[in-house]
Amino acid sequence: MIPGNHDWFDGLNTFMRYVCHKSWLGGWFLPQKRSYFALKLPNGWWVFGLDQALHGDIDVYQFKFFAELCQQKVGEHDSVILITHEPNWLLDWYWGDKTGKNVTYLIREYLKGRCKLRMAGDLHHYMRHSCTESKEPVHVQHLLVNGCGGAFLHPTHVFENFKECYGNKYETKAVYPSYEDSSKIALGNILKFRRKNWQFDVIGGFVYFVLVFSMFPQCDSFRILHEDSWDGRVNSFFNATWNAIFEILEHSYVSLAGVLTLLTVSFFFVPTKLSRRRRALLGFLHAAAHITSAVLLMLLMELGIEICIRNHLLATSGYHTLYEWYRQAESEHFPDPTGLRARLEQWTFGLYPACIKYLMSAFDIPEVMAVTRSTICRKGIESLPRGGAIIYYVSVFLYFWVLSTPVVSMVFGSYLYVCINWFHIHFDEAFSSLRIANYKAFTRFHIKKNGDLEVFTLAVDKVPKEWMLDPDWDMEPKEPLQMSHTRRFPSKWRAASGWSDPTSVVRVVDQFVIPRTPVDPLLPDSAP
Repeated sequence: MIPGNHDWFDGLNTFMRYVCHKSWLGGWFLPQKRSYFALKLPNGWWVFGLDQALHGDIDVYQFKFFAELCQQKVGEHDSVILITHEPNWLLDWYWGDKTGKNVTYLIREYLKGRCKLRMAGDLHHYMRHSCTESKEPVHVQHLLVNGCGGAFLHPTHVFENFKECYGNKYETKAVYPSYEDSSKIALGNILKFRRKNWQFDVIGGFVYFVLVFSMFPQCDSFRILHEDSWDGRVNSFFNATWNAIFEILEHSYVSLAGVLTLLTVSFFFVPTKLSRRRRALLGFLHAAAHITSAVLLMLLMELGIEICIRNHLLATSGYHTLYEWYRQAESEHFPDPTGLRARLEQWTFGLYPACIKYLMSAFDIPEVMAVTRSTICRKGIESLPRGGAIIYYVSVFLYFWVLSTPVVSMVFGSYLYVCINWFHIHFDEAFSSLRIANYKAFTRFHIKKNGDLEVFTLAVDKVPKEWMLDPDWDMEPKEPLQMSHTRRFPSKWRAASGWSDPTSVVRVVDQFVIPRTPVDPLLPDSAP
Protein backbone atom coordinates (compact mmCIF):
# COMPACT_ATOMS: atom_id res chain seq x y z
CA MET A 1 0.00 0.00 0.00
CA ILE A 2 1.08 3.58 -0.62
CA PRO A 3 -0.31 6.61 1.21
CA GLY A 4 -2.29 9.36 -0.49
CA ASN A 5 -2.94 12.97 0.34
CA HIS A 6 -5.54 12.09 2.99
CA ASP A 7 -3.08 9.79 4.74
CA TRP A 8 -0.65 12.69 5.06
CA PHE A 9 -3.16 15.01 6.75
CA ASP A 10 -2.01 13.72 10.14
CA GLY A 11 1.64 13.40 9.17
CA LEU A 12 1.20 9.72 8.21
CA ASN A 13 0.62 8.70 11.83
CA THR A 14 -2.52 6.65 11.13
CA PHE A 15 -0.97 4.98 8.08
CA MET A 16 2.11 3.97 10.02
CA ARG A 17 0.09 2.74 13.00
CA TYR A 18 -2.47 0.66 11.10
CA VAL A 19 -0.45 -0.46 8.06
CA CYS A 20 3.30 -0.37 8.62
CA HIS A 21 3.18 -1.40 12.28
CA LYS A 22 0.83 -4.32 11.72
CA SER A 23 1.08 -7.63 9.95
CA TRP A 24 -2.63 -8.17 9.28
CA LEU A 25 -5.45 -5.87 8.20
CA GLY A 26 -8.84 -6.60 6.64
CA GLY A 27 -7.96 -10.12 5.62
CA TRP A 28 -4.62 -9.26 4.04
CA PHE A 29 -1.04 -9.74 5.15
CA LEU A 30 1.01 -6.55 5.48
CA PRO A 31 4.72 -7.26 5.11
CA GLN A 32 5.82 -3.66 4.45
CA LYS A 33 7.41 -1.51 7.12
CA ARG A 34 7.71 1.77 5.20
CA SER A 35 5.35 3.97 3.22
CA TYR A 36 7.05 2.92 -0.04
CA PHE A 37 8.00 -0.51 -1.35
CA ALA A 38 9.44 -2.56 -4.20
CA LEU A 39 7.91 -5.94 -5.00
CA LYS A 40 9.51 -8.52 -7.28
CA LEU A 41 6.98 -10.50 -9.31
CA PRO A 42 7.42 -13.59 -11.53
CA ASN A 43 8.80 -13.49 -15.06
CA GLY A 44 10.87 -10.36 -14.66
CA TRP A 45 8.16 -7.99 -13.44
CA TRP A 46 8.52 -5.47 -10.61
CA VAL A 47 6.14 -3.14 -8.77
CA PHE A 48 7.51 0.14 -7.38
CA GLY A 49 5.20 1.88 -4.90
CA LEU A 50 6.32 5.49 -4.35
CA ASP A 51 5.26 7.84 -1.56
CA GLN A 52 4.83 11.35 -2.98
CA ALA A 53 3.72 12.87 0.36
CA LEU A 54 1.99 16.25 -0.13
CA HIS A 55 4.43 17.82 -2.58
CA GLY A 56 4.02 15.43 -5.51
CA ASP A 57 7.54 13.99 -5.44
CA ILE A 58 9.72 11.49 -3.60
CA ASP A 59 12.40 12.49 -1.11
CA VAL A 60 16.11 11.77 -1.41
CA TYR A 61 15.92 8.60 0.70
CA GLN A 62 13.33 7.05 -1.59
CA PHE A 63 15.24 8.16 -4.64
CA LYS A 64 18.42 6.53 -3.36
CA PHE A 65 16.55 3.31 -2.49
CA PHE A 66 14.94 2.91 -5.91
CA ALA A 67 18.00 4.12 -7.82
CA GLU A 68 20.21 1.50 -6.16
CA LEU A 69 17.52 -1.12 -6.75
CA CYS A 70 17.45 -0.29 -10.48
CA GLN A 71 21.23 -0.58 -10.70
CA GLN A 72 21.76 -3.70 -8.59
CA LYS A 73 18.67 -5.91 -8.76
CA VAL A 74 16.37 -4.94 -11.62
CA GLY A 75 17.56 -6.80 -14.70
CA GLU A 76 18.21 -5.14 -18.02
CA HIS A 77 15.25 -6.95 -19.56
CA ASP A 78 12.94 -6.67 -16.54
CA SER A 79 9.77 -4.59 -16.62
CA VAL A 80 8.54 -2.20 -13.93
CA ILE A 81 5.07 -1.05 -12.90
CA LEU A 82 5.48 2.29 -11.14
CA ILE A 83 2.65 3.37 -8.83
CA THR A 84 2.18 6.84 -7.35
CA HIS A 85 -0.74 8.55 -5.70
CA GLU A 86 -1.09 11.54 -8.04
CA PRO A 87 -1.07 11.32 -11.84
CA ASN A 88 1.53 14.05 -12.31
CA TRP A 89 1.44 13.67 -16.09
CA LEU A 90 -2.21 14.77 -16.20
CA LEU A 91 -2.15 17.35 -13.43
CA ASP A 92 1.05 18.99 -14.67
CA TRP A 93 -0.42 19.26 -18.16
CA TYR A 94 -3.68 20.65 -16.77
CA TRP A 95 -2.14 23.27 -14.47
CA GLY A 96 0.84 24.06 -16.67
CA ASP A 97 3.15 22.96 -13.88
CA LYS A 98 6.17 20.69 -13.58
CA THR A 99 6.28 18.53 -10.46
CA GLY A 100 7.83 15.23 -9.51
CA LYS A 101 11.32 16.01 -10.78
CA ASN A 102 12.89 13.20 -8.76
CA VAL A 103 10.38 10.68 -10.11
CA THR A 104 10.97 11.89 -13.66
CA TYR A 105 14.74 11.63 -13.23
CA LEU A 106 14.37 8.12 -11.81
CA ILE A 107 12.30 7.06 -14.83
CA ARG A 108 14.56 8.66 -17.41
CA GLU A 109 18.03 7.98 -16.06
CA TYR A 110 17.68 4.78 -14.03
CA LEU A 111 14.75 2.79 -15.39
CA LYS A 112 15.74 3.73 -18.97
CA GLY A 113 12.70 2.35 -20.78
CA ARG A 114 12.01 -0.47 -18.32
CA CYS A 115 8.96 1.35 -16.91
CA LYS A 116 6.19 -0.27 -18.94
CA LEU A 117 3.28 1.13 -16.95
CA ARG A 118 2.85 4.10 -14.69
CA MET A 119 -0.26 3.99 -12.55
CA ALA A 120 -1.97 6.46 -10.18
CA GLY A 121 -5.27 7.36 -8.55
CA ASP A 122 -6.36 10.66 -6.95
CA LEU A 123 -8.54 11.63 -9.92
CA HIS A 124 -11.79 9.72 -9.49
CA HIS A 125 -12.15 8.30 -12.99
CA TYR A 126 -10.39 5.88 -15.33
CA MET A 127 -8.10 6.93 -18.18
CA ARG A 128 -5.38 5.11 -20.11
CA HIS A 129 -2.97 6.70 -22.55
CA SER A 130 -0.51 4.65 -24.59
CA CYS A 131 2.62 5.89 -26.29
CA THR A 132 2.47 6.15 -30.06
CA GLU A 133 5.16 4.74 -32.29
CA SER A 134 8.19 6.99 -32.21
CA LYS A 135 11.86 7.00 -33.10
CA GLU A 136 12.58 8.66 -29.78
CA PRO A 137 13.30 6.45 -26.74
CA VAL A 138 10.09 5.58 -24.89
CA HIS A 139 10.39 6.17 -21.16
CA VAL A 140 6.89 4.91 -20.18
CA GLN A 141 4.71 2.85 -22.50
CA HIS A 142 1.36 3.26 -20.74
CA LEU A 143 -0.07 5.90 -18.40
CA LEU A 144 -3.05 4.70 -16.38
CA VAL A 145 -5.27 6.55 -13.90
CA ASN A 146 -7.80 4.64 -11.86
CA GLY A 147 -9.24 6.56 -8.92
CA CYS A 148 -12.75 5.18 -9.36
CA GLY A 149 -12.83 4.14 -5.73
CA GLY A 150 -13.10 7.79 -4.67
CA ALA A 151 -16.06 9.21 -2.79
CA PHE A 152 -17.38 11.03 -5.88
CA LEU A 153 -16.82 11.03 -9.63
CA HIS A 154 -14.38 13.31 -11.46
CA PRO A 155 -14.91 14.40 -15.09
CA THR A 156 -12.85 12.97 -17.91
CA HIS A 157 -13.59 15.43 -20.73
CA VAL A 158 -11.46 18.20 -19.19
CA PHE A 159 -8.36 16.05 -19.88
CA GLU A 160 -9.38 15.19 -23.43
CA ASN A 161 -6.54 17.17 -25.04
CA PHE A 162 -3.68 15.54 -23.13
CA LYS A 163 -1.18 14.31 -25.74
CA GLU A 164 2.44 14.49 -24.53
CA CYS A 165 4.59 13.41 -21.58
CA TYR A 166 8.31 12.70 -21.06
CA GLY A 167 8.91 13.98 -24.60
CA ASN A 168 6.72 11.21 -26.09
CA LYS A 169 3.35 11.42 -27.82
CA TYR A 170 0.39 9.61 -26.27
CA GLU A 171 -3.11 8.74 -27.43
CA THR A 172 -6.20 7.93 -25.41
CA LYS A 173 -6.97 4.21 -25.44
CA ALA A 174 -9.70 3.96 -22.80
CA VAL A 175 -11.71 6.36 -20.68
CA TYR A 176 -14.47 5.78 -18.13
CA PRO A 177 -16.92 7.42 -18.12
CA SER A 178 -16.66 8.48 -21.74
CA TYR A 179 -16.00 12.08 -22.72
CA GLU A 180 -19.59 12.45 -23.93
CA ASP A 181 -21.09 10.98 -20.75
CA SER A 182 -18.81 13.13 -18.61
CA SER A 183 -19.96 16.29 -20.38
CA LYS A 184 -23.62 15.31 -20.00
CA ILE A 185 -23.19 14.55 -16.31
CA ALA A 186 -22.03 18.14 -15.79
CA LEU A 187 -25.53 19.31 -16.72
CA GLY A 188 -26.59 18.14 -13.26
CA ASN A 189 -25.07 21.34 -11.84
CA ILE A 190 -28.01 23.26 -13.30
CA LEU A 191 -30.72 20.72 -12.59
CA LYS A 192 -29.60 19.09 -9.33
CA PHE A 193 -27.25 21.50 -7.56
CA ARG A 194 -29.80 22.74 -5.03
CA ARG A 195 -31.20 19.30 -4.30
CA LYS A 196 -27.72 17.88 -3.72
CA ASN A 197 -26.41 20.90 -1.77
CA TRP A 198 -29.39 22.31 0.12
CA GLN A 199 -27.04 23.63 2.82
CA PHE A 200 -25.85 26.16 0.25
CA ASP A 201 -29.23 27.93 0.70
CA VAL A 202 -28.20 29.21 4.12
CA ILE A 203 -25.29 31.30 2.94
CA GLY A 204 -26.69 31.98 -0.54
CA GLY A 205 -29.88 33.64 0.67
CA PHE A 206 -27.96 35.69 3.22
CA VAL A 207 -25.52 36.95 0.57
CA TYR A 208 -28.37 38.01 -1.72
CA PHE A 209 -30.03 39.89 1.13
CA VAL A 210 -26.82 41.76 1.94
CA LEU A 211 -26.50 42.75 -1.73
CA VAL A 212 -29.88 44.54 -1.71
CA PHE A 213 -30.17 45.44 1.99
CA SER A 214 -29.87 49.17 1.33
CA MET A 215 -32.53 49.07 -1.39
CA PHE A 216 -35.48 48.22 0.86
CA PRO A 217 -38.09 49.57 0.52
CA GLN A 218 -38.74 50.65 -3.09
CA CYS A 219 -41.60 53.03 -2.49
CA ASP A 220 -42.16 53.94 -6.15
CA SER A 221 -42.03 50.39 -7.52
CA PHE A 222 -45.67 50.54 -8.65
CA ARG A 223 -44.79 53.04 -11.37
CA ILE A 224 -43.45 50.08 -13.36
CA LEU A 225 -47.06 49.07 -14.02
CA HIS A 226 -48.11 52.53 -15.21
CA GLU A 227 -47.07 51.67 -18.75
CA ASP A 228 -49.90 50.75 -21.12
CA SER A 229 -48.23 47.80 -22.90
CA TRP A 230 -46.41 44.75 -21.62
CA ASP A 231 -43.32 45.75 -23.59
CA GLY A 232 -43.29 49.07 -21.83
CA ARG A 233 -43.70 47.42 -18.45
CA VAL A 234 -40.82 45.02 -19.13
CA ASN A 235 -38.61 47.91 -20.25
CA SER A 236 -39.61 49.91 -17.22
CA PHE A 237 -38.83 46.95 -14.96
CA PHE A 238 -35.33 46.51 -16.36
CA ASN A 239 -34.71 50.25 -16.19
CA ALA A 240 -35.64 50.10 -12.53
CA THR A 241 -33.18 47.22 -12.14
CA TRP A 242 -30.30 49.23 -13.61
CA ASN A 243 -31.24 52.28 -11.56
CA ALA A 244 -31.19 50.16 -8.39
CA ILE A 245 -27.74 48.76 -9.26
CA PHE A 246 -26.34 52.25 -9.83
CA GLU A 247 -27.96 53.43 -6.62
CA ILE A 248 -26.14 50.66 -4.77
CA LEU A 249 -22.83 51.80 -6.23
CA GLU A 250 -23.44 55.50 -5.57
CA HIS A 251 -25.33 55.81 -2.29
CA SER A 252 -25.40 52.57 -0.27
CA TYR A 253 -22.88 51.34 2.28
CA VAL A 254 -23.95 47.84 3.37
CA SER A 255 -24.91 46.71 -0.13
CA LEU A 256 -21.80 48.26 -1.67
CA ALA A 257 -19.62 46.40 0.82
CA GLY A 258 -21.44 43.19 -0.14
CA VAL A 259 -20.90 43.88 -3.85
CA LEU A 260 -17.17 44.55 -3.42
CA THR A 261 -16.76 41.44 -1.27
CA LEU A 262 -18.60 39.32 -3.82
CA LEU A 263 -16.45 40.66 -6.68
CA THR A 264 -13.26 39.88 -4.74
CA VAL A 265 -14.36 36.37 -3.78
CA SER A 266 -15.53 35.66 -7.34
CA PHE A 267 -12.15 36.66 -8.76
CA PHE A 268 -10.13 34.49 -6.37
CA PHE A 269 -12.56 31.59 -6.79
CA VAL A 270 -11.62 31.26 -10.47
CA PRO A 271 -8.71 28.77 -10.75
CA THR A 272 -5.29 30.12 -11.58
CA LYS A 273 -5.23 27.92 -14.68
CA LEU A 274 -6.65 30.94 -16.55
CA SER A 275 -4.80 34.18 -17.11
CA ARG A 276 -5.36 37.07 -14.73
CA ARG A 277 -7.41 38.93 -17.33
CA ARG A 278 -9.69 35.97 -17.96
CA ARG A 279 -10.04 35.36 -14.24
CA ALA A 280 -11.09 38.98 -13.75
CA LEU A 281 -13.61 38.79 -16.61
CA LEU A 282 -15.10 35.47 -15.53
CA GLY A 283 -15.23 36.53 -11.88
CA PHE A 284 -16.93 39.81 -12.83
CA LEU A 285 -19.56 38.05 -14.95
CA HIS A 286 -20.21 35.55 -12.16
CA ALA A 287 -20.64 38.29 -9.56
CA ALA A 288 -22.72 40.41 -11.97
CA ALA A 289 -25.12 37.51 -12.49
CA HIS A 290 -25.66 37.22 -8.73
CA ILE A 291 -26.04 40.99 -8.24
CA THR A 292 -28.53 41.32 -11.09
CA SER A 293 -30.53 38.34 -9.84
CA ALA A 294 -30.65 39.76 -6.31
CA VAL A 295 -31.88 43.16 -7.56
CA LEU A 296 -34.50 41.55 -9.81
CA LEU A 297 -35.82 39.49 -6.92
CA MET A 298 -35.87 42.56 -4.68
CA LEU A 299 -37.97 44.49 -7.22
CA LEU A 300 -40.34 41.58 -7.72
CA MET A 301 -40.85 41.25 -3.99
CA GLU A 302 -41.40 44.98 -3.53
CA LEU A 303 -43.79 45.08 -6.47
CA GLY A 304 -45.78 42.19 -5.03
CA ILE A 305 -46.08 43.89 -1.63
CA GLU A 306 -47.13 47.17 -3.26
CA ILE A 307 -49.81 45.42 -5.29
CA CYS A 308 -51.18 43.75 -2.14
CA ILE A 309 -51.26 47.10 -0.32
CA ARG A 310 -53.05 48.88 -3.16
CA ASN A 311 -55.63 46.09 -3.37
CA HIS A 312 -56.22 46.28 0.43
CA LEU A 313 -54.84 42.82 1.05
CA LEU A 314 -52.13 44.11 3.41
CA ALA A 315 -51.64 47.13 5.69
CA THR A 316 -55.38 47.62 6.25
CA SER A 317 -55.60 47.65 10.06
CA GLY A 318 -52.14 48.35 11.35
CA TYR A 319 -49.87 45.81 12.99
CA HIS A 320 -52.67 43.81 14.58
CA THR A 321 -54.86 42.85 11.62
CA LEU A 322 -54.75 39.18 12.52
CA TYR A 323 -55.72 39.94 16.12
CA GLU A 324 -58.65 42.12 15.04
CA TRP A 325 -59.89 39.33 12.80
CA TYR A 326 -59.55 36.91 15.71
CA ARG A 327 -61.57 39.15 18.07
CA GLN A 328 -64.27 39.58 15.45
CA ALA A 329 -64.51 35.82 14.77
CA GLU A 330 -64.46 35.14 18.52
CA SER A 331 -67.35 37.50 19.26
CA GLU A 332 -69.42 36.12 16.36
CA HIS A 333 -68.91 32.40 16.86
CA PHE A 334 -67.98 32.13 20.56
CA PRO A 335 -70.20 34.57 22.53
CA ASP A 336 -69.36 35.20 26.19
CA PRO A 337 -72.65 35.94 28.00
CA THR A 338 -71.06 35.42 31.43
CA GLY A 339 -68.25 37.92 30.85
CA LEU A 340 -65.52 35.33 31.48
CA ARG A 341 -63.08 36.93 29.04
CA ALA A 342 -63.47 40.34 30.67
CA ARG A 343 -62.79 38.84 34.11
CA LEU A 344 -59.71 36.97 32.76
CA GLU A 345 -58.37 40.25 31.41
CA GLN A 346 -58.96 41.90 34.78
CA TRP A 347 -57.43 39.02 36.77
CA THR A 348 -54.31 38.87 34.58
CA PHE A 349 -53.87 42.67 34.58
CA GLY A 350 -54.37 42.76 30.82
CA LEU A 351 -51.81 40.07 29.99
CA TYR A 352 -54.44 37.68 28.62
CA PRO A 353 -55.39 39.68 25.53
CA ALA A 354 -51.97 41.36 25.23
CA CYS A 355 -50.09 38.05 24.89
CA ILE A 356 -52.46 36.84 22.19
CA LYS A 357 -52.30 40.19 20.44
CA TYR A 358 -48.52 40.41 20.18
CA LEU A 359 -48.08 36.70 19.54
CA MET A 360 -50.36 36.99 16.52
CA SER A 361 -48.43 40.04 15.37
CA ALA A 362 -45.24 38.00 15.47
CA PHE A 363 -46.77 35.40 13.19
CA ASP A 364 -48.42 37.95 10.89
CA ILE A 365 -45.12 38.82 9.22
CA PRO A 366 -46.56 40.07 5.89
CA GLU A 367 -48.78 42.57 7.69
CA VAL A 368 -45.96 43.82 9.91
CA MET A 369 -43.73 44.18 6.88
CA ALA A 370 -46.38 46.01 4.83
CA VAL A 371 -47.39 48.42 7.62
CA THR A 372 -43.77 49.27 8.45
CA ARG A 373 -43.01 49.71 4.76
CA SER A 374 -45.90 52.15 4.38
CA THR A 375 -44.65 54.12 7.40
CA ILE A 376 -41.14 54.32 5.93
CA CYS A 377 -42.46 55.47 2.56
CA ARG A 378 -44.54 58.24 4.22
CA LYS A 379 -42.17 59.48 6.92
CA GLY A 380 -38.76 57.98 6.14
CA ILE A 381 -36.66 55.34 7.87
CA GLU A 382 -35.66 57.89 10.54
CA SER A 383 -39.23 57.90 11.88
CA LEU A 384 -38.89 54.30 13.07
CA PRO A 385 -37.39 53.37 16.41
CA ARG A 386 -34.42 51.03 16.29
CA GLY A 387 -36.55 48.05 17.32
CA GLY A 388 -39.09 48.79 14.58
CA ALA A 389 -36.36 48.96 11.94
CA ILE A 390 -34.89 45.66 13.12
CA ILE A 391 -38.31 43.99 13.00
CA TYR A 392 -38.87 45.32 9.47
CA TYR A 393 -35.56 44.08 8.07
CA VAL A 394 -35.92 40.71 9.79
CA SER A 395 -39.39 40.33 8.24
CA VAL A 396 -38.05 41.28 4.81
CA PHE A 397 -35.10 38.90 5.20
CA LEU A 398 -37.33 35.90 5.96
CA TYR A 399 -39.39 36.30 2.81
CA PHE A 400 -36.51 37.40 0.61
CA TRP A 401 -34.43 34.41 1.76
CA VAL A 402 -37.18 31.99 0.72
CA LEU A 403 -37.55 33.79 -2.62
CA SER A 404 -33.82 33.95 -3.41
CA THR A 405 -32.50 30.53 -2.43
CA PRO A 406 -33.66 28.69 -5.58
CA VAL A 407 -32.19 31.43 -7.76
CA VAL A 408 -28.77 31.64 -6.10
CA SER A 409 -28.36 27.86 -6.45
CA MET A 410 -29.44 28.03 -10.10
CA VAL A 411 -26.98 30.83 -10.88
CA PHE A 412 -24.07 29.15 -9.10
CA GLY A 413 -24.85 25.76 -10.66
CA SER A 414 -25.02 27.36 -14.11
CA TYR A 415 -21.65 29.01 -13.48
CA LEU A 416 -20.11 25.61 -12.66
CA TYR A 417 -21.67 24.05 -15.76
CA VAL A 418 -20.32 26.77 -18.06
CA CYS A 419 -16.87 26.59 -16.47
CA ILE A 420 -16.54 22.80 -16.61
CA ASN A 421 -17.81 22.39 -20.18
CA TRP A 422 -16.54 25.56 -21.86
CA PHE A 423 -13.37 26.47 -19.99
CA HIS A 424 -12.55 23.06 -18.44
CA ILE A 425 -12.02 24.57 -14.99
CA HIS A 426 -13.52 23.83 -11.57
CA PHE A 427 -13.46 20.09 -12.32
CA ASP A 428 -13.22 19.36 -8.59
CA GLU A 429 -16.00 21.72 -7.47
CA ALA A 430 -18.35 20.98 -10.38
CA PHE A 431 -18.37 17.23 -9.80
CA SER A 432 -17.95 17.03 -6.04
CA SER A 433 -21.14 19.11 -5.79
CA LEU A 434 -23.02 16.36 -7.66
CA ARG A 435 -21.91 13.68 -5.16
CA ILE A 436 -22.03 10.89 -7.73
CA ALA A 437 -21.17 7.58 -6.08
CA ASN A 438 -21.58 5.55 -9.29
CA TYR A 439 -18.97 4.60 -11.89
CA LYS A 440 -16.78 2.45 -9.65
CA ALA A 441 -13.89 0.49 -11.13
CA PHE A 442 -10.75 -1.40 -10.15
CA THR A 443 -7.78 -2.74 -12.09
CA ARG A 444 -6.24 -6.21 -11.85
CA PHE A 445 -3.11 -7.71 -13.39
CA HIS A 446 -2.41 -11.19 -14.67
CA ILE A 447 1.10 -12.33 -15.56
CA LYS A 448 0.90 -14.98 -18.27
CA LYS A 449 3.20 -17.96 -18.48
CA ASN A 450 5.10 -16.35 -21.34
CA GLY A 451 5.76 -13.26 -19.19
CA ASP A 452 3.24 -10.92 -20.79
CA LEU A 453 1.24 -8.73 -18.43
CA GLU A 454 -2.51 -8.69 -19.02
CA VAL A 455 -4.38 -5.76 -17.50
CA PHE A 456 -8.12 -5.81 -16.77
CA THR A 457 -10.26 -2.94 -15.53
CA LEU A 458 -13.69 -3.95 -14.27
CA ALA A 459 -16.42 -1.41 -13.58
CA VAL A 460 -19.91 -1.05 -12.17
CA ASP A 461 -21.94 1.81 -13.65
CA LYS A 462 -24.36 2.03 -10.75
CA VAL A 463 -23.72 1.03 -7.16
CA PRO A 464 -26.21 0.24 -4.37
CA LYS A 465 -27.24 3.04 -2.06
CA GLU A 466 -28.23 0.79 0.82
CA TRP A 467 -26.23 -2.04 2.36
CA MET A 468 -26.85 -4.79 4.88
CA LEU A 469 -24.80 -7.32 6.80
CA ASP A 470 -24.33 -10.59 4.91
CA PRO A 471 -25.56 -13.49 7.10
CA ASP A 472 -23.65 -15.97 4.92
CA TRP A 473 -20.38 -14.25 5.81
CA ASP A 474 -21.21 -14.48 9.50
CA MET A 475 -22.11 -18.17 9.32
CA GLU A 476 -19.08 -19.22 7.27
CA PRO A 477 -16.38 -20.83 9.47
CA LYS A 478 -13.17 -18.84 9.45
CA GLU A 479 -9.68 -20.05 10.08
CA PRO A 480 -7.17 -17.88 11.96
CA LEU A 481 -5.40 -15.40 9.66
CA GLN A 482 -7.30 -16.67 6.63
CA MET A 483 -6.99 -14.45 3.58
CA SER A 484 -10.30 -12.81 2.69
CA HIS A 485 -10.18 -13.70 -1.00
CA THR A 486 -9.95 -17.42 -0.16
CA ARG A 487 -13.33 -17.40 1.57
CA ARG A 488 -16.56 -18.24 -0.18
CA PHE A 489 -18.12 -15.06 1.18
CA PRO A 490 -15.22 -12.60 1.44
CA SER A 491 -17.24 -9.47 2.22
CA LYS A 492 -19.06 -8.70 5.43
CA TRP A 493 -21.53 -6.49 3.55
CA ARG A 494 -23.93 -7.05 0.73
CA ALA A 495 -26.36 -4.88 -1.17
CA ALA A 496 -29.84 -4.54 0.26
CA SER A 497 -32.78 -6.31 -1.35
CA GLY A 498 -33.72 -5.34 -4.87
CA TRP A 499 -30.16 -5.24 -6.20
CA SER A 500 -29.10 -7.65 -8.94
CA ASP A 501 -26.26 -10.12 -8.67
CA PRO A 502 -22.91 -8.24 -8.88
CA THR A 503 -21.60 -10.67 -11.49
CA SER A 504 -24.34 -9.54 -13.86
CA VAL A 505 -23.57 -5.82 -13.63
CA VAL A 506 -19.76 -5.86 -13.57
CA ARG A 507 -18.22 -5.30 -16.99
CA VAL A 508 -14.74 -4.96 -18.43
CA VAL A 509 -14.14 -1.39 -19.59
CA ASP A 510 -10.50 -1.87 -20.58
CA GLN A 511 -8.26 -4.83 -21.37
CA PHE A 512 -4.79 -4.76 -22.85
CA VAL A 513 -1.56 -6.73 -22.83
CA ILE A 514 1.94 -5.43 -22.18
CA PRO A 515 4.42 -7.83 -23.83
CA ARG A 516 7.42 -8.97 -21.87
CA THR A 517 10.68 -7.40 -22.94
CA PRO A 518 12.26 -9.85 -25.38
CA VAL A 519 15.44 -11.44 -24.13
CA ASP A 520 18.38 -12.08 -26.42
CA PRO A 521 19.19 -15.80 -26.01
CA LEU A 522 22.85 -15.14 -26.84
CA LEU A 523 23.37 -12.95 -23.79
CA PRO A 524 24.91 -14.68 -20.76
CA ASP A 525 22.33 -13.27 -18.30
CA SER A 526 19.33 -14.48 -20.31
CA ALA A 527 19.06 -17.88 -18.70
CA PRO A 528 15.68 -18.54 -17.02
